[in-house]
This record gives sequence, C-alpha cells and structure tokens, in this order.
Amino acid sequence: MVDFAASAVPLAGGYGGQTFAVSAGGEDAVIKFYAKDPGRAAVDAALFELVRGLLPVPRVLDLKRDGSYEEPPYLLTERLPGVNLQVFLETASDEQRRTVGTQLGELLARLSGMPFLRPGMFRDDELGVEPFGTGDLAEYVAGLRLGLADGFADVIDEAEELLAGGVDRFCLVHSDFNPKNLLVDPDTVRITGLIDWEFSHVGSPYADVGNLLRFSEDKVLAGAVLAALRPMGLGDRLVDRGRAADLWALLDLAGRAAEHEIAARAHRLVSRMADTGTLAGGRPDLDVVH
Repeated sequence: MVDFAASAVPLAGGYGGQTFAVSAGGEDAVIKFYAKDPGRAAVDAALFELVRGLLPVPRVLDLKRDGSYEEPPYLLTERLPGVNLQVFLETASDEQRRTVGTQLGELLARLSGMPFLRPGMFRDDELGVEPFGTGDLAEYVAGLRLGLADGFADVIDEAEELLAGGVDRFCLVHSDFNPKNLLVDPDTVRITGLIDWEFSHVGSPYADVGNLLRFSEDKVLAGAVLAALRPMGLGDRLVDRGRAADLWALLDLAGRAAEHEIAARAHRLVSRMADTGTLAGGRPDLDVVH
C-alpha cells in the first residue's frame, strides 16, 4: 500500500474516527480503516459493488481484506463531490428542501426494493446474512436497563401492531440514513453521495424512513420524502411504521446516552415515549395523508 500518512485528513462520521481524506493516483480519495471490525472492509466493498449505479456510492479503488489492530484492513474509495446535506439544509429554501426530499424518497424506494430472504447482519463479501438472534423487543428493552416508565409496554405493542400491518418482506437497510451521511451539490441541489455504510444490514423496508425522520420537525422535507415513497407499495402510515421499525436502533442509541449528545437526545425521546405510552412521544405528525 502507498503511504498516505502525509496527506491524510480526518473526516467526520464513521465508526471510531477511522476515515480520512487522502490523495491516491492523482485523485481525491477516502480511506477507511477497520480496526474494530476487520471483516467489515470486504462487506462494505461488496455492498458498493452491489448498489453502484442504483445509489450514489463511491468507486472502490483498493481493498485490504486482512490485517491486525496496528495495521488494520482498509477500503480505499473515490471521494464523492458535494457538501454535507445536514449543513446544506440549515439555510436551504422550501423549494430546495422539497427537491432534496423527493430525491431522498427515491433513494429510500430503491433501498426498499433490494430484497433478501431473511433479516440479519452481513457476514462476508458474499453478503451472506447472519440472523440477529436478539430475542423479542420486550426482552431487548429489559436488557438495556434504561429505567423507562411502565408506559413503554404500550409503545412496544403499538410498534408490533404497526409492523404486522405493513409489508412482510426484508430488504437492504443503510441503517444510518440521515443528512449527516448524505452529500449534495449546492448549485444543482442534486444528491451526490450516500456514505458510511458500516451499520447496513438486512431488515425492514421502513427502517431507513424511521432513521431519516427520527428527530425531524421539517414538514416540507418530510412531505416530499413521503410523496415520493407512497407509490412504492409500502402501504399507508409510513411515518408511524418507520418509527416502529426504527425502535430497535433508537433504543440501542439511547443506551449510550453518556457517550454523546445524539445518544442523550435519543434517551430523552424514548423517555417521553414511555411517559406518554405512545410511539410518537410528542413528535409532530409529519404524515398528513393517512
């Protein structure tokens, strides 16, 4: 491998701060090291090959499959153009947010249309799937010891009922589908990249919708997302079903409340859900069409 140390610039995002902007072969590139999860390098490379042309993911330039903690596996990819969508949305007009929202809905529709036979985590570069094996949701909540009010039992019942009434299939889930992991061209308002796939797995077609709208109060953006998704055969109550499918990930995040502000925000949300006994937990109604 070429020594990138001199030009490496740490990038925000990713697991454990292992992602750097570098120069490779005369072009801008991104190198990601996998010290904490070595097998994931080959999985991510395989996923990029699977979805390339369907989703805005980078070209794989190089892959080191094996290594040690000191010299870990890595994935070298092209650096996609654009700016962080989260930053862009802070000053975007209503028209720009509608344009972005429509594209986000289209990307979610493509993800939901990539079927797999069973849910679980990817285990190798053949994209074999290892079942989760985490028990039911009530057992999972009890094991987290979050100190939630008794009303959370009603939240679990609501979530299970919603998902039972939705589509019964599994698909590719990005699992961190939100503006901080998307890039946009500020001049054309076109989405140019969907990055940070390290938590992707096979799961519910509503999971990424729930992740995207987890903390959202932007009815303009959400309305455009949902308008693009509704013709895709996922049924009604997309926000509610998204929140239901997102519950596992939200609870996992809440269990790490002491680590950073987003996790603390997740803990405050699940506490409100328990106090109110509702899946919404005081969040706004973003889906005006039922």
